[in-house]
Order: sequence, then C-alpha cells, then structure tokens
Amino acid sequence: MPTSIDQENSGTTHTNVSSSQLHDTDPTNRDCDDQLDTLNALLERENRIKEGAERFLKLPLNETMRLQVESELEMATGEIESLTRKIELGASSRFASKQLVHDALETSRGRRRKNGIPVNRRKFAGQAPPVGVRFRADSNDMDRDDFRTTLAQANACMKSLNSLSRPITSPPPASSLSSTNGISAAGNDKSRIDVMNRFVCILQRNLRVRYEINLPELVQAIIPALSDRCSMRCRAAAYRLIRHALVDSDSAEELHKQPLEWFIVRSLARDNKHALEREQVVKLIRTIVDIVSEPRDRRGITGTKTIPLSEPIMRAFVAVAEHAEDLFRPICVQTLAEMILIDIDLVARSGGIRFLLHALGEGPVEVGPILAATFLHIIDSPRTRAYLHLGTDLEIALSAITDAYGKGADHADRMRSCTKIIQLMLRTWSGLMYFCLGDQHAIKSIVNTLRIPSLETREIVLDMFFDLFNIKAPQWYKTFIDGRRLTMYRKPRAFADQLADQKLAEKAPETLKLTDQYIALLVLVFTDAGLIDALTAMLEECTTGSNLSRKATLLMAEVMQMANRVLPLGVAAKIQAVPRVFNLAADYNRGEHRIVGTSALSAIDSFNRNRLRLQPSVRNARPRANSAEDAVRRGQRQVEQVKIKMGMQMDDKTFQSSLLETQVMLTKDSAKWNFEMLQELIEGPLLNPKRLEEAIKVARFMRRLLSFFHPFTHRFSDLPRKQPNVRWVRLGCSLLTTLLASPDGIRFLASEDDLLKQIVKCFAQLDPFNGTSESDPMFSKYRLSETLTYGYFEMLGTLSKHAEGIECAIRNLCCVLLIDVSRLMEKFKFFTAFYHLSELRDREDLITAVITNLDYTIDGHPRIVLSKALTSSDVRTRLYATNHLGDLIRDSITPVAWTLRLLLTQIYDQAPEVCELAIQFLEEACDAMEVLQLVVEMQPTMDHLGEFGHPLLLKFMSTPMGFRYLYSAGYIDREMDMWFHERNIHYVVQVEIFLSKVFSSEAAEDDEDVLAFDGVVPPHFYGGMSKTELGCQVLSEKGHFSEFSHFIKQHGLESEDLELILKLKSILWAVGNVGATEGGLPFLEEEEIIPAILEIAEHSLIPSVRGTCFFVLGLISSTTQGAEILDDYRWEATLSPLGVPTGLCIPLDLGKFISLPTWDPIGVKGDSDSRLIPPTSHTDLEVISAIENLSNTVIANAASRSLARMKSRPEYRSAFSSPSVFFRALHTVSTQRYRLPVRRYIFDLFTTELDGELVLELSACANSLRAPPMFKQSEAHMNRVVSMFGLKHARGTSESDDDDDDMDDTVDETGNDRNPVMIMLRPVSRIIGFDK
Repeated sequence: MPTSIDQENSGTTHTNVSSSQLHDTDPTNRDCDDQLDTLNALLERENRIKEGAERFLKLPLNETMRLQVESELEMATGEIESLTRKIELGASSRFASKQLVHDALETSRGRRRKNGIPVNRRKFAGQAPPVGVRFRADSNDMDRDDFRTTLAQANACMKSLNSLSRPITSPPPASSLSSTNGISAAGNDKSRIDVMNRFVCILQRNLRVRYEINLPELVQAIIPALSDRCSMRCRAAAYRLIRHALVDSDSAEELHKQPLEWFIVRSLARDNKHALEREQVVKLIRTIVDIVSEPRDRRGITGTKTIPLSEPIMRAFVAVAEHAEDLFRPICVQTLAEMILIDIDLVARSGGIRFLLHALGEGPVEVGPILAATFLHIIDSPRTRAYLHLGTDLEIALSAITDAYGKGADHADRMRSCTKIIQLMLRTWSGLMYFCLGDQHAIKSIVNTLRIPSLETREIVLDMFFDLFNIKAPQWYKTFIDGRRLTMYRKPRAFADQLADQKLAEKAPETLKLTDQYIALLVLVFTDAGLIDALTAMLEECTTGSNLSRKATLLMAEVMQMANRVLPLGVAAKIQAVPRVFNLAADYNRGEHRIVGTSALSAIDSFNRNRLRLQPSVRNARPRANSAEDAVRRGQRQVEQVKIKMGMQMDDKTFQSSLLETQVMLTKDSAKWNFEMLQELIEGPLLNPKRLEEAIKVARFMRRLLSFFHPFTHRFSDLPRKQPNVRWVRLGCSLLTTLLASPDGIRFLASEDDLLKQIVKCFAQLDPFNGTSESDPMFSKYRLSETLTYGYFEMLGTLSKHAEGIECAIRNLCCVLLIDVSRLMEKFKFFTAFYHLSELRDREDLITAVITNLDYTIDGHPRIVLSKALTSSDVRTRLYATNHLGDLIRDSITPVAWTLRLLLTQIYDQAPEVCELAIQFLEEACDAMEVLQLVVEMQPTMDHLGEFGHPLLLKFMSTPMGFRYLYSAGYIDREMDMWFHERNIHYVVQVEIFLSKVFSSEAAEDDEDVLAFDGVVPPHFYGGMSKTELGCQVLSEKGHFSEFSHFIKQHGLESEDLELILKLKSILWAVGNVGATEGGLPFLEEEEIIPAILEIAEHSLIPSVRGTCFFVLGLISSTTQGAEILDDYRWEATLSPLGVPTGLCIPLDLGKFISLPTWDPIGVKGDSDSRLIPPTSHTDLEVISAIENLSNTVIANAASRSLARMKSRPEYRSAFSSPSVFFRALHTVSTQRYRLPVRRYIFDLFTTELDGELVLELSACANSLRAPPMFKQSEAHMNRVVSMFGLKHARGTSESDDDDDDMDDTVDETGNDRNPVMIMLRPVSRIIGFDK
C-alpha cells in the first residue's frame, strides 16, 4: 500500500519560516536587521536539513531512499550557497527588500516541489523513522497548519476536476469545427492531467488528507477522464490518482462500489501502445491487493480474506497474464499468486487457478518456483486444497518429466527446470504428502520414467535423485561412471589438508540432524515406490554397460549406503537385499541376465570397498598411530632423524669442505650460494655445539651468513616477495633456531652480531615516541607487502618460541635456554617497540604481523602485547586479534584459562562485530565440557549481549554450576516467562525458515542463514533446563509442561486457526526438546503425551504439523528409553553400530504417516449464475451467438469472419452501436474465458465509446436484462443454435457465402424464425436403437 509518512530529516529543531510571515510583513515597516534575520533563519533551516540528510546517509538505507536523501542533500547545499550570497549582499548594502526574502523562500520551495518533495515537511516514502531521529517538540502546530493548507488545496483540486467534467460533445463533420473542438479537447485533457498530478502530489505530501477525501465524489469527478475520448496519459493520471487516494480496506471496499469495472476491463484489453495506462491499472490492482493483505490477522487460514475486485476485472487480469507476448505478464502472474493466497475463491471463480496450474507446468521457467511455493501453501490447509482436483491439477508440475517420451533431446532444458520444481515440492511436507496420495501414484510415475528404454534424457532424472537425496558427487565419481578402475594408485592428500578438514568436520555431531531425518523418509518413500527395481531395470538394458547404467549403479550404491546410515537396521536390510539383482546374477539359464547381475554386484562391491579410501571420513576423527598416513610420516621422521645424527657426527674435513661448498665464504651474492647445502648444515651439523662454535669463531662462517639477513645491508630485505624467495625466510628461522639451541649461539646473537640491533632500529623508525622519522622506513607498507621484510616478524616469532633440540642433553637445557631467549628479547627492548607500535593508527599490518608470529606459551610480554591489540583503538585490529585468539583456543589441546579470560573481555567490546566474533568463538569452545566448566567458573556477566548471548547462556544451563549461577542472577525466571509467551513461537519460525533455505534448490552456498544452520537442532531453553536436576525441579514447579500437555491434547487436531496451529508447533518443539534428555523424558511419561503426539502425526489434516511431529519424535528417540517407548508404537529408531540412538526415527507403517485423507473438490460458482434474458432481436442474437462462439477455439476463426461480415452490413450496425448488445458482450467476456487478442477484437467491434453516460446505460441494462431467479428459457431458445453462416432460407436450399445478403428475409419483425431448421456447427449425434 503506498503510504506517505511526514517526518523531519534532521534530529534537531529548526526554524520554519512560513509564507504568511513574509507576506504579512511590509518592508517599509521592517528594518534591515529583521530582514537579515529572516534570511538567516532560512539559512539555518537549510543547514539543519543538510545535517539531517548527512545523518541519514550513515544509516542502512535502500537504494530508493538513498537516492532521495542524496537529492535532498544536493538541493540543501545549493540553497545554502544561494542564501549565503544574498546575506552577504544584504549585509553590505544594509538593505534587503521583501522580494529578496520572498524569492529565496520561493526558490527553495520551487526546487523541492519540482522534485515531488514537500516544502515544510519531508518524507521518505513508506519508511518508518530510523532510530535516533527526534521529532520537533512544536511540530503539532506546524502539522495542523500544514494539514489545513493541504486539505484546502485538495478541495480546490476537487472543484477543478468537477469543473472540467462537463461533457464533450462529439465533433461535427466539418473540418474547421473538428480541428477547433480537437484543440479544445486536447486542452481539456492537459488541464485534467495537471490538476490530477497536482492532486497526487498533495496526497503524497500529507497522509491525513487521504482520510478526509470523499472517495465516491472523487471517483465521480475522475470518471470523465477515463473516457475513450480522453488521451492515454489522461486515463493513466486518473488511475494514478485513484491509487493514491486509497488508504485502507474500507476505502478499497468503497472503491469496489463505484462504476469503474468496465473502464478497468477496457484498459486491460488495450494493446501495448497504451502501456502507460495499463501500467497504472496494474498498479491500482496491486495496491488493492496490498491493502487487503496488510492487516495480517493470524486467526483464520489462507484464502479467507476478500479482495474487493469483481469477476469481470479478474477475468480481464487473467487474460493479460495468459498472453505470452504481453509486457505485464510476469507481474500479473505474481499478483495472481498473491491473490490466491488471500482470496482463493475469487481466483477460482475467475479461472485463475486453472491458469496458474498451466503456468506451473508449461509456463515461464522463472515463475515455476514461485507458483510451486504458492500451491504448496494452499495444500497445507484442508479448506484451500479442496479447490484442487486430486490426481489432475498439481500433477501438471510433473508433466515435463512424465510426458518426456518422444520429445527428444530438445526437451532437456524443460526437464531440468521441471526437476528443480519437483525437488522443491518433495522437500516440503505439503508436497511430499500430496504426491503420496492415491497409493503414491505421482511418486511412482516419476520413478517409472526410468523404465523407458528409449528415453535419452533419463540422466536428468538420475541427477534429480542425486540432488534430492543430497548426494554430493566427488571428483572420482566421473572415473566410476566412465568405467575405469577405482583401485588405481593415487597420491594421498597432504596431512595439513586433512587436519583442516578435521577441524571443519569435528564441529558437527552425528546425532539430531533434521536434514538426515527428512532424507531418511525420502529414501523410504522412493524405495517403497520401486526406485531400486527401476534402477535394476536400467541395468538390464545393456549387458556391456554404459555411462547411464553405471550412473544408475552408482545411485543404487549411494541409496544403499545412505539407508545403512539413516534408517533402522531392519528397514535398511530390506533395501540392501536387492533381491532382483541377486536373481539376475543367479540366473544361469540366460547368460545376459547373469552378466548384468554380476557386473552390478561387482560394481557396488568395488564402490563400497574403495569409498573410504577415495573419500575418507574425518568426522570426529583424529590422526591415529596405526593409520596409513602416519606410517609414511613416521618413516619420514625417522629418515630425518638419521640424517641429523649423521650430520652431527660429521668429521672436521667433511665439515670444512661443506662450509666451502655453500659458497658463503667466497661470495656475497646469495644467488650463487648452495641453498641445499646451507639447509643441511643448519639443520644438521651446526646443531652440534662444537661445530657451531667452530662456525662462529674459527671460520667466521656464521658472521658472513648472518650479515646477509641484516636489514641495512639491503640484501635479504630487498629481495622481492615471490615464491622462490620465500625459502630464505624459512632458512633464517631455521638459523635462529639452531643458534638458540646452544649458549654460544645465544651469546653470539646477544653481543657479537648486529641482527637484532638493526631490527630494533627498524622499529624505531616507526616509533612515534622516538622523534626521528625516515622517509623510507624499513617496515613501510610497501616493503612489507612487496619484499621479504615481512620475514623479520617470523624470525622474531622464532625467538619467542621454545627451542627444541634433537639430543636428550639439549632437551634438558630447554628451560634455561627459554629464559635466556626471553631475556634476549627484553635486552634489545623488542617488547617496548611492540607496545609503541600498538599505538599507531594506520599500521594495523604491523600489529597483526606481531601478534600472529609471537609465541604465547609462557606468561610474559607476548601475552601483554596480545591484550593491547585486543583493546586497540582500531576496530580492524581488535577484530584480527580476537580472531587470532580464537584460533589459539581452537588449537589448544587442553583448556587454557588465560586465553578464555581474554576472550571473555572481548564480549564487552563496544564494536558489535568484535563482540559477536568473541561469542562465536566462545560457543565453539564451550562444546567441550572442560572449557564450559572453566568459563562458568569465571561467572561472566552477559546481560548486555541481548540476542547474541542467548545460545551461550543456554549452554551454561546444561551444567549444574551454570544453572545455579544463572538462577541466582534471575536469568532463569525471566527467560522462562519470555519463552513461554513469545520465544517458543520465534523458535519454530526460525527452524522452519532454516529448513526451507537448506532444502531450497535456489539456496546459495554462501547464504549466512544456511551456513549458520548445519542441520543440528538449535538449542532450546526448555531442553537446556531438563539437562540438570535443578532445572527439572524448576520446570516442575512452574507447571509449564502441564500446560503444554493440556494444549496438545486439546488442540492437537486443529486445522483452521493459524494462531493455534503455530502455537501447537511451538509447544511440540518444546516438548520434543524436553524429551530429548534423560531428565526430561519422565515429564512425557507422566503426562502420557507421546500417544497424543503419535495421534497428531497420523491424523492431523495439516502436513506441516505432521512434519513437526516427525521431527519431535526423532528428538524423543535420541535417548535409549525414548527409543524403547516409541518402538512399542511401531516407530523404530536408528542406532549407531554401538547401539546408541542417533536421533532419527522412522514409522514402520509408512502409509499412516504420509497419507492425507482425500477430499471432494469444491464446485465454484461465479457471478455468471446471474443470467440474462435472451435477446428478442434476431440481429442481436446473431451477434451475441457469434461472440460466444469466439471462446471456442475450434470455431473461433469462422465466428470472427462471420462477425466481420455482420459489421459490414447496414442492418447490423444498430447492434454494434447498441448499449444493450454491448452489455451482453461485456457480460459474455466477463463470465467466460477469452484470450486477450479476442477480447480486444470484441471491443473493437463496437462503435460505442466508453464514457460516464455509457456506464450509466450499462448499469441500467444490467438491471433490466438480468433474468429473475426462477426464469426458464423457452423451448425455442433452448433448442436454438444460431449459425454464423446465417439462417436457412424458407425454400430449404442451402445458400453459399455469397448469398448472405438475403439472410434477413427469413426473419420476421419479432425476431422469431419462420423455419427453425438451421445449419449447425456442432457434430450430429444420434442414439441408435430407440424411437423418438
């Protein structure tokens, strides 16, 4: 509904100068200061407008509003410049005339009025004022004045429209008078357009005026502007004005009573040349639909509201939607989809359901998902689905698949779009249960398409099943389908990649996956419908095998594997038996059968044997000592250790030759150095303290090597940051590790070499407290990103790490060395430099490099540096530091208190993004009970977090200590009341939205909601309470569960009230989460609620309620005792190999759960039951009969030719200009289905011009021609079939088309036939064997 909310653009008060203040002031009686004050007031007003616009631009706005605000800001800036110049001019001359001030105000108003923006009050269409915008305290008086002024302007526009409504006479034939009257009519149109556009601006400017407008009076004033004599723009402006005059459902109802329907029907039937007019009509209809749908009362069901549109308008609208070449077809289809959800009876009466079903099956591909979702919503209610014919209507969505035989490969694109719609429908409870009606006839028809041997597009159907069952095809599937062996050697993945996969997979537990539970039901339904047999039939087609048959084998193997994972053992065993395949393999009488069977079994066996090797499952796994990859790693480590030992035992001569072979002693050019030999020396012989001492003191090798890494030598630091050069960074880190492994190396770094001193000097170049600055510092942004300068941070990180040796003697010195290293970094004041760098505003790259490479094993300066980064003034630095802290917590094997304490401080950060990131890491860390216990002991305050902190607090509730802490803080009582009254509803809405997005075929992989929902049941407050003994006690004392039980038993089978249905779902989820715990299951047993849930699951008329019960029963089955209880009711739980329930539960009697009761379709009665009295004139009867025949596509061409001949004859001209015949034609096209070109043709037949007078005559005809309720047609009229070829002559001879001029000779003055024998177009039917 288009609305207009008048609001201020700025949050501060400003002076508003009205025009009356200026006009009432005589410049002769005012001094110059007063006039300048007025200009200053205008300038202050524009400044406040500018400030308000700038504030709005900082808020999250949509594109339309942003453009409007930017336009407002630009105008305000221009006004400020203009007023400033005028004030300067007035101040210099000390004289400002009244005209100067008046021009300034009028210029400001004129520019804004030109852009459709109010002068004194600004609006942003349809948007509520953002948070933080304050309204003026004195705005009430201004509003009152503005409303009076605007209302007066609206009344003036109404009077102008009434004065322009004088009837325009038809132009006389004289050319001069015709041109004069034509100019007058054009001028009249222009005046009407100007007035109506001005009227619309008034209504847009003030919403209150719309409520004061008398809508019937407005419509009467507008009707002359809708006449056929008026221009297209005039009619478009009239429809636009009507649209803006609507405010609520009462005004829409009032508009429905006005005589506008024939104007709208006529406008919709116009061609694309009148697109502007038709656009406004479509917008008017959409506005009415929006108004009706706005007051969303949840009481009632879909389709219970009434849209105030007549059947003639609806049929004209449907005709536009049906026309494939119409510009407005897409919006009309979407509007009809909205209408069917609001007033399904109106859409059914006008033939809209039939068209939408046709569009779903054969219409544009892009509207398919929208229409599918619409009909799925209709199916969910027993009242609305009664408008559908079971077995014929919605099954049209399957037609592209089921009718694909014989259509060739060109039909493939249509089939792919059809599979998307089928997936969408089968992934909802409404669609699945609807297609399972009639003994799963629709499901079996999909499966049976795989049995057609000559159907080349069956691969599309196979791909649909892969997507439907969420089977992700890895790269090696292509190898399997191509028929190549899977047992080939392949390079194992890198260990780092496997660890990365483990981190992602460890987060998701194996139980309580809602997606798995639904897919388990899909597998059960399709295997019950014969999917395995259909795939076996595909294998029998070719004994040699093909890509299609191997893909079928792959699908069969995946379904069997999935059944083993998500279905109970007994059910899965029946699927995995594949008796038909074994029968083929054991058929020794027919060799081809045996070849097919053995090949299939061999392929399935090969698939299963190689599945774990080719696609290893790393969920909840860790690297094991006996794994194949570890055997390789152990061998590699042993080889490395042997090489190191051999290197440490190197003799003097070999060592000296190795030093020379590195070329370090011979040249400073690092490109000529032997890098491999250097690496072997550093990681081998130099780990021996004796060799290291020799390299330092005797050969001076170490001094020459370390000088390469000195920053100010510009040798290492100037190397470009490319992949081949990265090895020097690794070599530098290895060199420092070797030096730190012995006291001599530490002493050399501390006193004899300048590496660390120069690095500190490089930091001093950026130190704001140092006082000296360099034009090109070593750690500039460019050098860090483009050269190997970044490697110094990795080397400093090596300094802060624990130095690991090889020999046991070195290991014993680790603690001493660690202290020495720490003192080494303190000696050179690295940490002081780090503290100073953390104060830099624009160098977050330095800070992130420092905190990334430092080691935080011991308590000391590195942790202080990290804490300073966590509290930096730069938000990006705090975000990065928080993320790095989360990685440290994630990588730690045992809980570390100091990291958790730092992370808890981040939840109090002022930036919401930092706070949210900290909560995310806390939630992930608290999955481990040890971490959760440690965090609870710290007792953090989380009341300020709001919605962000609820999941974390729910985890706190799962421990006794956390529950007592939250209970003492009052959180439990407060949240319990909120969940009981509100959040239970929010929970079910959240779960259903997430499930719909996960199962949607259009869901993007990077959708935030999809990523946030991994299929696990979201935490529930009542479920968290039942995990502790104290929580169960509080739940029992509150009595909430007893109320839940009473509501379920009382309203379990509700099918009409949407509010009760939503509350029922929320209570079912609450009960299910309570029953999913060992402590909560006794509540269900005590209230005997499980039988009630089972009854709802098997007898509810709402498919979505049955689906909720299905998930809830899965939750109850997640405990051993709950699984045993459900087993007594023939609902079997899925168990893990160790016998632990997985939270999946399947009905053994599938038919009871998925079968909805059938229904009898509703007989729709339209407005057509108001019949008309038959015409008495023969010419009228001929014309109307031919028009009726236009609706029959078989004889429509002949009927159109007959009408063309009739129109060319003088005796029929009166019929084509008669209001009564025109009304009969309108009644015919408004009660029957006519295509849009035919409707245009019928309107073009008549010479009458639609205007206000003709509408009054049509209303009179509607009353006079309407047949009384007990009216019965005479036998002559009932038996009369009028031919478009004319009547038969009295002499009984058949005349040709050329003799049609004499057709009226056989008609008397009353229109009765002298000879009732006529030529009939309908086939002659006789009943043989019976006398008359």
